[in-house]
Amino acid sequence: MEPRSRSFYILATFFAVFLLFLYGPVITIGILSFQGPQGGLTFPMNGVSLHWFYDLFQEQAVGDIWGSFRRSFALGLMVMSVTVVVSVMGGMAFRKRFRGSGLLFYIIVASLIIPSILISLGVGLIFNILDWEVHWTTSAFGAQLTWTLPFGLLIMFAVFNRFDKSFEEAARDLGATPWQTVRYVVLPIIAPMLLGVALFGFTLSYDEFARSLLTSGSYNTLPLEIYGMTTNVTSPVLYALGTLTTLFSLLIIGSFLSIVALLRRNRSRHGSDAGKGLV
Repeated sequence: MEPRSRSFYILATFFAVFLLFLYGPVITIGILSFQGPQGGLTFPMNGVSLHWFYDLFQEQAVGDIWGSFRRSFALGLMVMSVTVVVSVMGGMAFRKRFRGSGLLFYIIVASLIIPSILISLGVGLIFNILDWEVHWTTSAFGAQLTWTLPFGLLIMFAVFNRFDKSFEEAARDLGATPWQTVRYVVLPIIAPMLLGVALFGFTLSYDEFARSLLTSGSYNTLPLEIYGMTTNVTSPVLYALGTLTTLFSLLIIGSFLSIVALLRRNRSRHGSDAGKGLV
């Protein structure tokens, strides 16, 4: 067996340090969340228990953890739904050049370049000027869409750039209407990518802080609530909350990946359902 070169060990060491830097804080928080009842926020650990996880489900003197979680979850679903629909429509619209398409593309991408806090400030100011209520279902919802929609559109641009138009031509030859072509041919083929856009939209919204800071109104989302609690709560209950939210995020990602794998398995086994809808 040919011996490893020196560059291999250098790159492997660099990669290991990178992984440690990336996941070290999450692992540290996960370990410290299992502190004993008398444990603190730092090492060494004072016992091992699930005390702080139980405490998390008790009534908290400071913070509205579960209310903010419900708001973040609902807001994430709202943002996810709109992101998927608009991204598909935008991706299909950009398949053909139209007047102003280049300018519109750069305007869309520009929202990714502008600092998030300025977006939050601008949306908040507009709502105040128009005398509209600043609320997480309105202003925060709009502010977060400026973050998720460009990502969704860029993904759909890449998807439709590789899409084989011969499938649509075959459907039209069989007498399919434009709507039937989209419903029974295009959407089943791009379904795994749509789930990717949905996952992107939900996760970006769920943990968004800067664009929600000045637009959520009187009711905090979960990231804002956690940030507020860091100035008042000095117990490992914060670490327990961080561990649970991390597990929740992993559960969401795992669920989406399972659905994608199931869709691909069914499509490879049975093929597209285009013919069923056109017969």
